[in-house]
Amino acid sequence: MEELKYLKRIADKTLDLRLEAFGAVQIAGPKWCGKTTTAERRAGSVIKMQDPDRREGYLATARTKPSLLLKGATPRLIDEWQVAPVIWDAVRHAVDGRRAKGQFILTGSTVIDDEQIMHTGTGRISRMAMYPMSLYESLESNGSISLRRLFDDREYDIDGEMSQLSIEQLIFAACRGGWPASLDVTNDKAKLLIAKDYVDVICSEDISRIDKTARNPELARMIMRTYARNICTLAKKTSMLADVSVEMEGVSMPTFDDYVSALEKLFVIDDLEAWSPAIRSKTSIRTGRKRCFVDPSIAVAALGASPASLELDLNTFGFIFECLCFRDLRVYSQALGGRLSYYHDRHGLEADAVLHLDDGRYALIECKLGSREIEDGARHLLEIRHLVAEKNVAGNGPRLREPDLLIVITGGEMAYTREDGVKIIPIGCLRD
Repeated sequence: MEELKYLKRIADKTLDLRLEAFGAVQIAGPKWCGKTTTAERRAGSVIKMQDPDRREGYLATARTKPSLLLKGATPRLIDEWQVAPVIWDAVRHAVDGRRAKGQFILTGSTVIDDEQIMHTGTGRISRMAMYPMSLYESLESNGSISLRRLFDDREYDIDGEMSQLSIEQLIFAACRGGWPASLDVTNDKAKLLIAKDYVDVICSEDISRIDKTARNPELARMIMRTYARNICTLAKKTSMLADVSVEMEGVSMPTFDDYVSALEKLFVIDDLEAWSPAIRSKTSIRTGRKRCFVDPSIAVAALGASPASLELDLNTFGFIFECLCFRDLRVYSQALGGRLSYYHDRHGLEADAVLHLDDGRYALIECKLGSREIEDGARHLLEIRHLVAEKNVAGNGPRLREPDLLIVITGGEMAYTREDGVKIIPIGCLRD
């Protein structure tokens, strides 16, 4: 049987770099996003803790002498290590004893509570996130515009770069999602089944397995559905709970919070935090979380939507498109030390995303599906920049860095730089 072609991941270079710098690397992210495949390509030996033929033996060894599980050619990959949390401390101890880099790779699809491990692993175990595939990694973005170069080269000319993705193709890509398994099949209907099955497995199995707490699959599905209805908005938990209560009475806020927490530990929900610079009064700036999934296909599957239905409802797809942009920005900015937030105040001024780099530089970003919305998006970004400049001139408090980039990401075809400096970039041109 012919081996499936491995599509390069942006995380590849990040993993290589961390293996050079640290004794061990933990790769965390949603199931099915490709963590194990990426890690296996760098591993000298592999142990899979959830192997049904060996699981009980591995667990018995972990209880008595976990160091035996660490024997093997390095880097030693321990897949789904969280099945036996004691492995974390064993790895940390082994790294101290060996005093060598690149000894272990740990992969896992759930978050472990701190009380389950004795030490944080700081300085020994480097943690890196992995996401479903971006459009560039799935070979759908042509990658003609580099995010890194946008930050590094002020003379970078993007004018005239063209995306080959139509709106219909973007809709399909968002519905299919960035799951590597969906790219291994040729039938479009089969590609769309991956995300649907993902949601089914999360609701019926994983949400209860994560901490051995029985949870109602139907309630899990309802909570994911209300999240999907409010995707990329600042919806309050009280309103989402009210939405759920329409279909299922008696759901309390603690129960709602418990389910959301479980979905966060499974890397399904991936909300954006607020950016709160001192450019307006504290009471003006909204600080709630922007509701989001780690991949837009989860929202589509939770809603029971399809490419055909979204082609007739571009308003809804506009929010799903924003989630698609967030996923790709997280992937592209990983090597730059990027983290995402958003800005929104009570005066209606907003930036859909604020991309902060670890060296202090940042970009204000709006995500606009259609060309008619670009003007509004650019105006918001320019006004935020103006507020920062005004604040600095006034000299009230510490000086704020002005944004290094103003970007409107679109579902359109052509990239260009406006006279006011705002970069208009099709998502189908962007890369790391």
